[in-house]
Amino acid sequence: MQPEVKPASAAVEFETNERCHITEVANDPGDELVSIARARVEPGVTTAWHKLEHISERYIIVSGQGRVEVDDLEPIDVLPGDVVRIPADVAQRITNTGKGDLIFYAVCAPPFRKDCYISLEQGTESLV
Repeated sequence: MQPEVKPASAAVEFETNERCHITEVANDPGDELVSIARARVEPGVTTAWHKLEHISERYIIVSGQGRVEVDDLEPIDVLPGDVVRIPADVAQRITNTGKGDLIFYAVCAPPFRKDCYISLEQGTESLV
């Protein structure tokens, strides 16, 4: 990894079949250890059940409120500042329980790749 500043203006938000909006903040050969994406979930929306094959993930809640479900743990409410740790190959989804957008950063190690995304619902076979 080389010293670098990744300007936010270079990132573009896109909608996914997972029912959320993603902005790839940092997912490139400049960092071989992690990728970072900004996720935005609209009010009342629950993302698709999915898992990431061979990739662990952390959600860092920035704004809004939600309820996260990870594997067979009881669903838990999350607020800004909370961190959710999701081991590789574990089912996950999050629901926006608030009135505004739920925004969090998803930090993946090793970096996220589209082919690692495994949908656990019909109709969301791929991420984009």
